[in-house]
Amino acid sequence: MTSAWLTLPVVISLLTATGAFFVRHNHKAINWISGSSALLSVFCSVQLLADITANGPYAVTFGNWMAPFGIVFVADFLAVAMTVITAIIGAVTVFYAMADLRHKPSYGLYHVLFHVLLAGVYGAFLTGDIFNLYVWFEVMLIASFGLMIVDAERKQIDGAVKYVLLNLISTLVFLLAIGLTYGATGTLNLADLHLKFPGVETQTATLLSALFLFTFAIKSALFPLFAWLPASYHTLPSAVVALFAALLTKVGVYALIRIFTLVFPLTETGWQPLLIWVSGLTMLTGVLGAASQFDIKKILSFHIISQIGYMIMGLALYTPIAIAGAIFYIIHHIIVKANLFLIGGFIERKYGTSQLRHLGGVYKAMPWLAFLFLIPAFSLAGFPPLSGFWGKFLVIKASIINDYNVLAATALVVGLLTIFSMTKIWSEAFWKAPAAEQTTQELALPTTLLYCLPIATLTVMTITIGLVAQPFFEFANEAAEQLLNPIQYIHAVLGEP
Repeated sequence: MTSAWLTLPVVISLLTATGAFFVRHNHKAINWISGSSALLSVFCSVQLLADITANGPYAVTFGNWMAPFGIVFVADFLAVAMTVITAIIGAVTVFYAMADLRHKPSYGLYHVLFHVLLAGVYGAFLTGDIFNLYVWFEVMLIASFGLMIVDAERKQIDGAVKYVLLNLISTLVFLLAIGLTYGATGTLNLADLHLKFPGVETQTATLLSALFLFTFAIKSALFPLFAWLPASYHTLPSAVVALFAALLTKVGVYALIRIFTLVFPLTETGWQPLLIWVSGLTMLTGVLGAASQFDIKKILSFHIISQIGYMIMGLALYTPIAIAGAIFYIIHHIIVKANLFLIGGFIERKYGTSQLRHLGGVYKAMPWLAFLFLIPAFSLAGFPPLSGFWGKFLVIKASIINDYNVLAATALVVGLLTIFSMTKIWSEAFWKAPAAEQTTQELALPTTLLYCLPIATLTVMTITIGLVAQPFFEFANEAAEQLLNPIQYIHAVLGEP
């Protein structure tokens, strides 16, 4: 296989951001550059997936500095799956933004920052050492903060400040953890750390793992460190919040899974019981927050927190089927959550609000949109045979097998409350009669198509994963086996058996 596929997603995104900056005032040029780049990234990531599936994990070193001394990119099943889904989400949000953000004064800058953010996400998934994981997190943070304040109103700035404040705390702790890790082991390469971890003193390993757990708990929006997410996400433009909701917290979850399987095996750190509790409380507090809201964006923002709990539940149980379930659930949730925000954004653009009390009659006006809403809504709630059912089934089955019956019951109750929240959106926005003061904006056909094609694409993906779940489960199961037995990953990076 060629090493180019492993680096192209990052390179393409950075080159696109640079080129888009120079033509940011030319909407037509921006659309061509941004759209073409997004589609090219999908092609490259799919090609990388094909290569990794055929040949196993693969690594690329930079500057002829061999691991563990140089910078390295590594692709195993988990990393390449996250890369492919990132490329797909990047493409659909870029095209959706051509309709949703075109009227914004700084339209070109949105596309520039989109691609910087995507570069950061790709880099975080593919990097093979902890320091560069920090670097890519900072690239994401800078781009996401930029997207929050471009053309911002007062409430958006207020949300951005809360977002940045908590993430800066996470960054400082992350740097502290990196410095202490290097001092204790003399390396920051993930594969090398796996080999050196057994030689680290127990107290030191416990401290280091606690610092990493705290860092990534903030970035993943785990209980009780999630306040930044519902305070900021609902203030953002729909194209932006869809990208954030799909990817940003998932990078934190990915980092938790990677660090606590490859570097600090969770069962050896002593933090497994805590993570079991955290996963359950994250699910419960998130869904209760969603149930109390009457704004589409706020409901969906709290549901991000709730659904993160299912992913962490899979990691906390730490069995092959549980981690496979977590991986399956991550992919499902990225697709479904982005889609729900895109649908909510289209409703907001059409009717001028996302407040449920000001909405109504959407089903009568656009029955096709009602159908496109029901698919991801049912999937989020875990209705069979949609993708969300299989992800929840796997993690709940793993919890019952391992006698965590209270955790399984919590997951089931959260699923019921998720149905309640989705039903509230359906009954208030789609089913009830239009509000007396409700106004409707007529959108041109090309604009409507740019809204609807991304939504339809993600809906088809949700149905496909649900109806043809077996190959996706087998892939997730293989990814889980690679995480729990990382011999292939280490061999790819260090050339050691």
